[in-house]
Amino acid sequence: MSLNTFELLGGLVEVSGVSGNENNVVEYAKGLLDKYGKTETGVLGSVLCKVGEYYENRPDMLIDAHIDEIGMIVTYITDDGFLKVSGVGGLDNRVLPGQRVKICTDDTVLDGVIVSTPPHLSHGDKNAADIDDICIDTGLTKSEAASKISLGDRVYIANSLERLCGERVTSHALDNRAGCAAVILALDMLDMSKLKYNLCVMLSTQEEVGERGAKTGSFSVKCDKAVIVDVSFAHTKGESVSQCGELGKGAMIGFAPSLSREMSNEMKQTAEENGIPFQIEIMSGKTGTNADVIGVSGCGAKTVTLSVPIKHMHTPAEVVDMTDIENSAKLICAYLERN
Repeated sequence: MSLNTFELLGGLVEVSGVSGNENNVVEYAKGLLDKYGKTETGVLGSVLCKVGEYYENRPDMLIDAHIDEIGMIVTYITDDGFLKVSGVGGLDNRVLPGQRVKICTDDTVLDGVIVSTPPHLSHGDKNAADIDDICIDTGLTKSEAASKISLGDRVYIANSLERLCGERVTSHALDNRAGCAAVILALDMLDMSKLKYNLCVMLSTQEEVGERGAKTGSFSVKCDKAVIVDVSFAHTKGESVSQCGELGKGAMIGFAPSLSREMSNEMKQTAEENGIPFQIEIMSGKTGTNADVIGVSGCGAKTVTLSVPIKHMHTPAEVVDMTDIENSAKLICAYLERN
């Protein structure tokens, strides 16, 4: 494996990509994918990379990971220069006060801070503020802010990737730049001579606002099978063990009525045969991932989910274990080379 996981992941989370405004991270990802095949960008911005040679008699395989992140959108500038915002995706409002943010304008990126009332003045109020009540302080007056910032500009939390103990790291946007990193690592270690599919990789947009990029992108691919790489819940304090995976125990292979039991079993067998750590994730209906739209696009496709366990999902301090990303990549490779 020639790529360094920490450096790859750090580069991906450092580039802005709030749902509906993923241009920066899409262009960055295209630069990473160019050496593996021909890349193109779909109408909604998803990156498609056709890997290696295509043959008429081979089935088509799609590997998908969404590249967008949750964030905010500027809705109003108050008379005293504060920015009012609304959520883009499922923000956890409880952790927003006091966070540093980046405002992505057409020309530049500006710094800001989400307003936090000091506990001395809050009179013991412990309720989380509604997103419509949140304000961002940029230090600008109303006229200054209006000259630099447009309504509709996207905002994201300004955390960079940092190491914790061992192989664990924390950052914003690990949902789902961790999945994107796993896909890119898989391409880097894949033995093309063993590939039994026409392979297309899609880093899709707008998943956090309704899986829109994957739905439109998969129509142009017309795949027979698809592996959807995302994140899923890792156990932490106060959560049910039965509903979560564990950090460091490998990728979570999805089993659900909306997924292909055949592909889920094949993925499990591949992991067992190759000694790759894995976990099982049971879902009772839809998966809440791009598999839900890719599976029913066009004439339909068999799908399976492969998820990187993540703690503190949809907060500015998500946590993953890099060995889970690497083992996800190994499992993708082994699956493609086996079937």
